[in-house]
Amino acid sequence: MTLGWLSIVRLGLVQMALGAIVVLTTSTLNRLMVVELALPAVLPGLLVALHYGIQITRPNWGFMSDAGGHRTRWIIGGMIVLALGALGASYGVVLFDTSFAAGLSLSILAYALIGLGAGASGTSLLALLATATAPHRRAAAATITWLMMIFGIAATAGTVGAFLDPYSPALLLKIVGIVTGAAVTVTILASYGIEARVQAERRPPDTTRFIDGLREVWAEPAARNFTIFVFLSMTAYFMQELILEPYSGLVFGFTPGQSTSLSGAQNGGVFLGMLTVGIAATGFRLGSLRNWVVAGCLGSAGSLALITFLGGAAVPSALMPAVVCLGFFNGMFAVAAIGSMMALAGEGRGAREGTRMGLWGAAQAIAAGFGGLLGAAAVDVMRVALQSDAQAFGIVFLAEATLFIFAALLALRVIEHGRGRAAAIVPGE
Repeated sequence: MTLGWLSIVRLGLVQMALGAIVVLTTSTLNRLMVVELALPAVLPGLLVALHYGIQITRPNWGFMSDAGGHRTRWIIGGMIVLALGALGASYGVVLFDTSFAAGLSLSILAYALIGLGAGASGTSLLALLATATAPHRRAAAATITWLMMIFGIAATAGTVGAFLDPYSPALLLKIVGIVTGAAVTVTILASYGIEARVQAERRPPDTTRFIDGLREVWAEPAARNFTIFVFLSMTAYFMQELILEPYSGLVFGFTPGQSTSLSGAQNGGVFLGMLTVGIAATGFRLGSLRNWVVAGCLGSAGSLALITFLGGAAVPSALMPAVVCLGFFNGMFAVAAIGSMMALAGEGRGAREGTRMGLWGAAQAIAAGFGGLLGAAAVDVMRVALQSDAQAFGIVFLAEATLFIFAALLALRVIEHGRGRAAAIVPGE
């Protein structure tokens, strides 16, 4: 049996719950540390980097869900760990007000738990989707789950922001407790019984060691090359994350409110791009996943070139449409790549779907941290060297566009046309 639409939406609720918890740590707690507590901005930045770095353990979680054959346990267990991490992180913010050492110690532990929980739950969820979704529904399944995650992020950020005024430590702990408790409850109810219905037979216990299982997956040319594609494309995807709003302020004179609106418009474009691929690829059977990935990468590159040009021409009114365009193609690329990932997870040696998902999840997490840091550091260097903000940001945006073009070329070789699965690249081919 394969997943029906209702089951896909139920698993999307789990992804939504995951996003709802994670956004608390990357936005709300970040703001409280920097503004209310007047701590250096680098502190929450390093804690978030820790959460990304810990997710290098994703292949391990995927392998364990493969070996045990009970992905639901890892989905729920990971969500509980993630919730405990978020609760600990919020209490760490409270402790900072009385003891910096105690607050920092608890925060480090809490953000490590956040990384572990997100890795265990998210990887097992994607592995279940990959193994139980019919091929013709994969693009739609990827669209549904990611749109629901974006909705969870947006709804939580907006709701928590409204209820957190006026701020007090007790109110923070109460709100985080409600969000995390609701997320765990939704995860348990939404995932209950799905795996049992789609799992035709229990797998025999797998006694392979993790390192051997990882070597088996890495030895598959398709899986190895797709890992390289994920890292390259996601580095390009995240390079503008920390520099787009400063660019709008320094080059175009946008106010903080206008810059925030710019970021919201970009996310709106991402939403539309994901929705377009889901409807076109599944509803109308238009184009292969490979074509959508390539179109998204090339469109993103073109949008970045346009944003660069606008900085040199000083056309503030055109920046918002260009950024929406960038978001649209980013969303198109991202959801098609996720659909391809789900297809490829079932290729190669059996019972390694979770390990492959974990490997690609680790590549994505490392690229997220590396890409953001690379973009910010490159802009700092270019601003000193060129003494021109428009040129400094423009060079970085064009470098990002070049990475997207390379990712598109790699996708043509890595993702097989028509079926969305990866093809082996033979050296010297």
